[in-house]
Amino acid sequence: MKNESDNKMWRSIEEQEGKHVPQARFNPFNNDFLSRREFMEWSSGMVAVLSASACTRMPQQKIVPYNKTPEKVVPGKPLYFATTMTLNGRAIGVLAESHMGRPTKLDGNALHPASLGGSDAYAQAAVLGLYDPDRSQSLNMAGSPMYWENAAASLNAIAKNHLARRGEGFRILTEPVVSPSLAAQIDAFVAANPAAQWHQYEPVHRDTEREGALMAFGEDVASVYAFKPAEVVVSLDSDFLMEPANPRYARDFASNRTMLQGSHGMSRLYSAEASPTITGAKADNRIVARASEVEQIAAALAQACGVSVQGTPSVTAAHKKWVQAAAEDLKKHEGASLVVPGRWQTPLVHALAHAMNARLRNVGKTVRYTAPVEVHSVAQSDSIKRLALDMQAGKVETVLILGGNPVYNAPSDVKFSESLSKVKNRIHCGLYVDETASQCNYHIPEAHFLESWGDARAYDGTASLIQPLIAPLYGGKTYSEVLAAFSGDANAKSYDQVRAYWKGKAGGDFERSWTRWLNEGVVEGSASADKRVALRAEGSWAKVGRAPTATSMEVIFRPDATMFDGRFSNNGWLQEMPKPLSKLTWDNAAFVSAATAAALGIKNEQVIRIVWGGKSVDAPVWILPGHADNSVTLPLGYGRTHAGRLGTGTGFNAYSLRPSGSTWSFAGVEIAKTDKQYRLANTQSHANMEGRPIVRTATLAKAQKDHHWTHIHMHVPERLQNVDVGTAGGEHAPVAPAQYQWGMAINLSACNGCNSCVVACQAENNIPNVGKEEVIRGREMHWINLDRYYEGDTANPDTHFQPRMCVQCETAPCEVVCPVGATAHDNEGLNNMVYNRCVGTKYCSNNCPYKVRHFNFFEYTKTITPSMKMVQNPDVTVRGRGVMEKCTYCVQRISEARITAKNEGRKIRDGEVKTACQTACPSQAIFFGDISNPNSLVSKIKAESHNYGLLEELNTKPRTTYLGKVTNPNTALSAEKS
Repeated sequence: MKNESDNKMWRSIEEQEGKHVPQARFNPFNNDFLSRREFMEWSSGMVAVLSASACTRMPQQKIVPYNKTPEKVVPGKPLYFATTMTLNGRAIGVLAESHMGRPTKLDGNALHPASLGGSDAYAQAAVLGLYDPDRSQSLNMAGSPMYWENAAASLNAIAKNHLARRGEGFRILTEPVVSPSLAAQIDAFVAANPAAQWHQYEPVHRDTEREGALMAFGEDVASVYAFKPAEVVVSLDSDFLMEPANPRYARDFASNRTMLQGSHGMSRLYSAEASPTITGAKADNRIVARASEVEQIAAALAQACGVSVQGTPSVTAAHKKWVQAAAEDLKKHEGASLVVPGRWQTPLVHALAHAMNARLRNVGKTVRYTAPVEVHSVAQSDSIKRLALDMQAGKVETVLILGGNPVYNAPSDVKFSESLSKVKNRIHCGLYVDETASQCNYHIPEAHFLESWGDARAYDGTASLIQPLIAPLYGGKTYSEVLAAFSGDANAKSYDQVRAYWKGKAGGDFERSWTRWLNEGVVEGSASADKRVALRAEGSWAKVGRAPTATSMEVIFRPDATMFDGRFSNNGWLQEMPKPLSKLTWDNAAFVSAATAAALGIKNEQVIRIVWGGKSVDAPVWILPGHADNSVTLPLGYGRTHAGRLGTGTGFNAYSLRPSGSTWSFAGVEIAKTDKQYRLANTQSHANMEGRPIVRTATLAKAQKDHHWTHIHMHVPERLQNVDVGTAGGEHAPVAPAQYQWGMAINLSACNGCNSCVVACQAENNIPNVGKEEVIRGREMHWINLDRYYEGDTANPDTHFQPRMCVQCETAPCEVVCPVGATAHDNEGLNNMVYNRCVGTKYCSNNCPYKVRHFNFFEYTKTITPSMKMVQNPDVTVRGRGVMEKCTYCVQRISEARITAKNEGRKIRDGEVKTACQTACPSQAIFFGDISNPNSLVSKIKAESHNYGLLEELNTKPRTTYLGKVTNPNTALSAEKS
């Protein structure tokens, strides 16, 4: 372990180069004001006040007791319902917290295989979308509002016209469908109209996975990975730790990396990638390779593992050394190893990964194959192209678009918008009047999944039900109800359709099964069966192509870390959440390496023009350490023109440059400098380590040799040696003894920086958004700062993550300087905030060495719409302007557990209280509980030899401590990295 003087960690390019970085977070007295226009545009994520004449039906909120209380409803006590969220063609099980019929919080369903109780940032933020006032609120035809009954009659008339011609000229366009009941309904409709066609398209598609399976096996199959038994994992440009709607992979991978309770084993992760990912950041041995080089590396690795590959892969000397070391490790762990290809890599990379897993005897152990989760899996790029060509040729009279936004995100060469304009009947059902809806002459508001009945399958095929927690706020319809209207049933309900489908599948007592499925959120026994697949002879397909030209500039497309494919553009929580690696908020940027930036003579925030095939896009530059040279990454999901108040006009549209033939990367682009600058909101310089070893890391060999490697002796100046810095020489006033003493520990080996905890904390504690300009001033309000640190050179540094929140000091520096006693200790060890005492002196923030207190400069919460107020947690105070706020260990959850335990005449059980961040964490990196109980899990974690506290030399005695990060690099590669 490095000592303090050897610490080389840094957070930004400027800091790494030794340049001064302004510390906006350390200047709480900055009092620049937004203009009224800026403030009204950005504050709190939603700012428009609904008109009194709006047609929205709001649930009535009563402030008097019920005359007759609904069954199971106890005022002040939340109810929890299991339901399902879908994203990226997969389902994740969630538990929705409901207060008097008002959903306020989502967490993972512990019984669902894709979550096991964890979740991701998208699931945590989904409840905000339910109350978004910019959601579509009225059904209209050619811009004129109409009633559902009239619209249904028009839809049925259109359907009858096509039915008379056996469906000729009729097209249905959906995203990949993982709902068994909806797929059956579409199949039935197409069967009744055999000339009609069903198309599927989603921009973050699995076409290369599908083509790779066809290449290797001759059939389309889905890969289901098991990371728990995998001792060696090789990632070929994959980001499996951030797999949308599947936090299970992050949990299983972390379970073999924790170094807890006497465990001395640890898996090893190799990664080859072009654009930095969360998975690459957690790798023990990572190499940087351009997107086109990964195929060469995969072929060389396959050859070294015994796979027959035609041709000679071309790899650099550094890449060859990595390949040799990884291959030897894989072969030593046959049956306990795993090769994972990235969904954005070529079909050959996927096929080679299948071949390697077969050759290494991993099939049936660390990887198994099932039928695709999507019903009727198709090549989506081809499907959307065929539809566009038919529309252009006048072969389509009616197109029914159920979800998705192809006008915005279809490949640029498809020209979907132009083709759609040639269709007579353009019908769209979606959550927003987006780019596609604005070009349709029929638009039907879609019901949010928290307002709907439905079903969906998870990554392993397990089915679960979608059940509503609230009546549709804006009269939205489900896709199944829209399809039923085409068949003449305007009054059909998705509830009846879902029940009818599953009644035909269930055996025995259906009502009992239905109740159990709703209660548990899982249809037991519904997981996809394993498929036995035979690998085709490698000689027929394993042909490595020519190596790319080293100097050719490549462009890489990736889903944005917060906006995904653009569907979350109007979600303020996700817009303001710092992206895990770049730490940008409210915008995307063109990512390049430091070497490429120097070669092109460009700097951060300088606008460049990326040109290819007669098209161009202007984007601000952001230098991203660990990025491949001669490459530029363009995150998708920005540059929207119809995305609500928050999403419209933010960032640039990378889809405008994305072709159908090469949807993830291609070479031959040109980059030209412009004289423009674009200001980006970035949080990476809002705090730094000031040369102190805040993040402590060691290799597995070092940790095994020195069990106390995190216990670094810190030099304390002589003038402070006998001074209690935390209380300026004094101790806290005596308090009455308590049954509990609360504390937390965070395992840095497990934390992967996914941001789930950040959004969970925001949802639980009514934390407001502040907007881009306020973030630039360093005034973001998140109670958890998920810090990202680098170590090493900018070309390929090691990356470390550390959640930083109030550490609940036992001798807290903030308390002694507060003139009104607004921050004070209680007898259970919590550093509480009494908001109605706080007068906003900000002395506590100045005196806090951790910089985790946040000041409410404006009335962020009082300008939001009535609908947005419904997302607020009634158990947590909604703060006004002029108060300091911070983490409180979710004291409201502690109080709820204390009341329950008292009423039942017992103590709070270990694990009964879970903080919002702990519950959301997919990798189980956070532990919380009673540290006065030596048998509690958190006490056992804190007893680990590599447990340490931040800035312990200041004698603040933090209640939140950390387990140092342990890595397991291959010693053959540890001395040299590329």
